[in-house]
Amino acid sequence: MNIIDKSGILAISTRLQRLSEQLRKDGAMIYQSFDIDFEPKWFPVIFTLHHKNIMSVVEIANEIGYTHPSTISLLKELEKQKFIQSRKDKQDERKRLIVLAPKGVQLIEKMQPVWELMSKVLGEIADNKNNLLQAIIEAEEKIAEQSFYQRALKIKKET
Repeated sequence: MNIIDKSGILAISTRLQRLSEQLRKDGAMIYQSFDIDFEPKWFPVIFTLHHKNIMSVVEIANEIGYTHPSTISLLKELEKQKFIQSRKDKQDERKRLIVLAPKGVQLIEKMQPVWELMSKVLGEIADNKNNLLQAIIEAEEKIAEQSFYQRALKIKKET
């Protein structure tokens, strides 16, 4: 057991990042094993557009929970790969609407069986006595009520 593992809750962010990086790395290898040229970081946008069809940049950012600049960066990569297309909104010329391109639709058709496999395996990984996914949901709900920073400031003021 290394020092980070021994530090307990203090290193939760580091440990979640480590877990996330491992899942992303393995996810990329799974896509490669199915001859799918796809980066896991693109998943939230592609998956969202698969379900919502057409969205503005702001709507996508809100839906995936990323900042506007991070979302724009992902959209640029996906547009360069020709997985998505953008067009101006007829009602508001300043607004860009994003849709899956034909190549993106083909990609999703190829990925759906892989997503089923990944869901099954991730379900096995998360299905432990403390249920990882449920614990993450509960932690996200608490943070939505009051952030880590806000909680720390409150305790600091009380001491």
